[in-house]
Amino acid sequence: MLKHLFTKKRGRPLAFDYQIRRSRRAKKTRIVVTGDKIEVVAPPKVTEQQIHGFVCAQQDWVREAVKKMQCRGETIKSMAPAHYGHGVKVPFKGQHFLLSVKPASVRRTRIDFERELGFSVQLPSQLDGETSELIRAALIKWMKEQARKEVTLYVEKHGQRHRLYPRSIRIKTQKSRWGSCGIHDDINMNWLLIIAPPAVMEYVVVHELCHIRHRNHSQDFWQLVEDHLPDYRRHRNWLKQHGHSLMLGL
Repeated sequence: MLKHLFTKKRGRPLAFDYQIRRSRRAKKTRIVVTGDKIEVVAPPKVTEQQIHGFVCAQQDWVREAVKKMQCRGETIKSMAPAHYGHGVKVPFKGQHFLLSVKPASVRRTRIDFERELGFSVQLPSQLDGETSELIRAALIKWMKEQARKEVTLYVEKHGQRHRLYPRSIRIKTQKSRWGSCGIHDDINMNWLLIIAPPAVMEYVVVHELCHIRHRNHSQDFWQLVEDHLPDYRRHRNWLKQHGHSLMLGL
């Protein structure tokens, strides 16, 4: 739901768009500013008129947050290479691995990985011209599959301890969230976590599993997280420090 705010203050027109997201877990209305959008998270019973009034009252803060995000975006460096070709290094599980590319008698682009050798990409030999985007698309597809496998393993590892069983697991492309747990216990995970150190992905999985028991971030929730991962704060801090670079993707 996209809304447009247009006001006039000190004789100057001020305008920005914002999205509304309803959340049963939200206790109060809040504004989240990310690199590509302004999102208002509100409880289901808050009216659109109330939300609009809240945004109007917070517009100075929103504009300042947008400026800070833009400045931060200019200094954030992607973990991924600018171009995908032979000899570049690709991020995966907290490290960077060499990418080797060679034509082969294959119908589709094939990705192989060995920790000692890195990524091997076999391209159909009949291809001509620029192949960077083709390689990138193949790597993303491959990493999404790896993410699903890893997330499933972590769910199996931690779910039994306190009977935290999700109804389903979905691997998604998300620009501002690492994971979520729906009202019916469906777990959504951002595939980009496969680029982070494995312990970071494990923390996010545990975080969402614990929301099956506690639909908030109360002291009981964090105690449950800590019961699974005593050093979860270290992995949470990694996301705070490197999350913006990780979100830039491949």
